[in-house]
Amino acid sequence: MSVDDDLQEPLLERMSASPQPETTRESSKKRKRGEVEQGAKKAAKKAKSKKVKAIEEDELDLEAGINKAFSHMDSQLLADYVAQRTRKHESDLSTIELEDKYLPATAIEDTTSWSKPRTLDNLPGFLEKFAGNSSKLWSASKKNGAPHTIIVAGAGLRAAEIAREMRKFQTKDATVAKLFAKHIKIQDSIKFLKSTRTGIAVGTPTRLKDLMDDGALQVDRLERIVIDTSHIDVKKRGILEMKETQVPLTVWLLRKEFMEKYGVKDGGIQLLFY
Repeated sequence: MSVDDDLQEPLLERMSASPQPETTRESSKKRKRGEVEQGAKKAAKKAKSKKVKAIEEDELDLEAGINKAFSHMDSQLLADYVAQRTRKHESDLSTIELEDKYLPATAIEDTTSWSKPRTLDNLPGFLEKFAGNSSKLWSASKKNGAPHTIIVAGAGLRAAEIAREMRKFQTKDATVAKLFAKHIKIQDSIKFLKSTRTGIAVGTPTRLKDLMDDGALQVDRLERIVIDTSHIDVKKRGILEMKETQVPLTVWLLRKEFMEKYGVKDGGIQLLFY
């Protein structure tokens, strides 16, 4: 045996024979236990995430074209949801700037008592339930272009569908106005409002803003604003889920002339999310 062999052999024997210190074994056990616990937590979190997603998907009725989740939301939950969408769609704003974009829960009327599906054909019944004196839905102010009800939709096509459904409330002295950009020039809408007694107006956020800025759309006789919230398109998006509609909608709803009247009993404005 060589000198090198004599030096190496006892060393190898000592290394293999030396017992593992107690602290090392405990540390190893703790580390393994921690890894197992961490893995369990991750699995639980993943399962919970899948469960939440399943619940959200379950709220979408694709055949009816509605998101049923809004029917369960009271005033506070709706305000929180709108604020959440604002933070998502306007993430470049500071905290202080975002606070000015929030719609207070006190401005929103609770409509959770409405138990029917929030489909287009049920919208007239929804209006009759929350209008108080529902007979006024068939009336209009003698002042042209001053509706008692404005219904806000996310797109021109949807607004046209709602306007057709609202013809139930149209009379010779109370017209349903279509106020959206699709196939309708703003000059035509201005001319129509200035010459027509309007009971119910249906429009999109940007066009409604432009018509108010022009002065053609008068809101001093306005009694309620209805947001077509539950309707979803083929991509499962509603008016609050799309930046191009949610941002201008929120800006419009926060106008001073509205904010002063939300929730006021006499001469106030109802804000209803359908």
